Amino acid sequence: MARMLQVGDPLADAVIVEFDELGRSARTTLQRGLTEGRANVPDAPPAVDALLAHAETVPGWISPELLDTGDRTSLAVPPHWRGLASAGGSLAHTYSSPAIARLLVGTGRLTSTAPRRLAETGLWVASAILPGGLHHGAPGYVQTVQVRLLHARARASAMSHGWDADRWGIPINQADVARTWLDFTVVPFTFLESVGYRLTPEEQSRLYRYWWYIGHLLGLDEEFFLDIEDHARAGELLDLLDSTTAPPDENSRALVGALFDAATVTLANAPQSPMDAPGWRDLLNALAGQYHGKNAAALGIPDSPITAVLPLLAAGEATVRHYQAQIPGAVQKAVEDGTLAVHGMVTALSGGSTAYQDHATAP
Repeated sequence: MARMLQVGDPLADAVIVEFDELGRSARTTLQRGLTEGRANVPDAPPAVDALLAHAETVPGWISPELLDTGDRTSLAVPPHWRGLASAGGSLAHTYSSPAIARLLVGTGRLTSTAPRRLAETGLWVASAILPGGLHHGAPGYVQTVQVRLLHARARASAMSHGWDADRWGIPINQADVARTWLDFTVVPFTFLESVGYRLTPEEQSRLYRYWWYIGHLLGLDEEFFLDIEDHARAGELLDLLDSTTAPPDENSRALVGALFDAATVTLANAPQSPMDAPGWRDLLNALAGQYHGKNAAALGIPDSPITAVLPLLAAGEATVRHYQAQIPGAVQKAVEDGTLAVHGMVTALSGGSTAYQDHATAP
């Protein structure tokens, strides 16, 4: 852990140096290499070529069948549960790290443009989990590498502006990337357990084996994830990371507040939404408060008037999951419905550029 706090992502960091030295030509070459393949950019500068080589090298532990069918475990989750788990679990846990929160607030982006950043995260994850989304040149593959480069740019910018690496570690270090990986695997699904949505051992294994490749594309060292195939092992790593993380601070609270405002408006504006934004906020506060426990107050998450009814929601959802497992074709139908919903989400969110796309393609 001590070593990983001082390690960034050498391959991506070298690309940022080339971007600054060579400008548009390096960015154009990288983008073409991501979408068309490394073989189509034989004149790529050394760092860009090395990153493309790493991204295109499919490790032997990757299952082609998984890449073809996508992250079926995540696709089967109903959209409203996925939205609540993303905001109240994944991103709130990310922001609970004061080092990450300090870096994000320092960019001046997330607190003022939370809806856009929430949408950008949603677009990346949605593109990555779709069937074929991680094939070379596919949107999920391209965007995951672009996210990796945005991390590298933020790392370089923070270091050039006086970041205290001895005190806080390298910005967006390997431990931070591991935390991000866990924030989209074990965190949302243990968050959903409070409403009765529990994964079978097979579903857990499939989830983690799919996200192994996302970890690879994000530049995460294999030693962090390659032996994780269930919530128990993932929880051990999460506990270790959390034990080395300081309590949430004012930056964490600012980010979580802006995030919850944006998320509940998004949920309320969804087609056929059963609640308005205040109703969704009460539910989000209840679920997030229960999940984050003693950290909830430090994150600025207030008590919710509907916390007492969560056991009823959990009983109902558990019953639905039980019967879904018993009915032939029901799980497949849930995956198909989820895939259609995620495709719709990608279409709706793809109208404009994102921060990670702008950085990778800007002149």
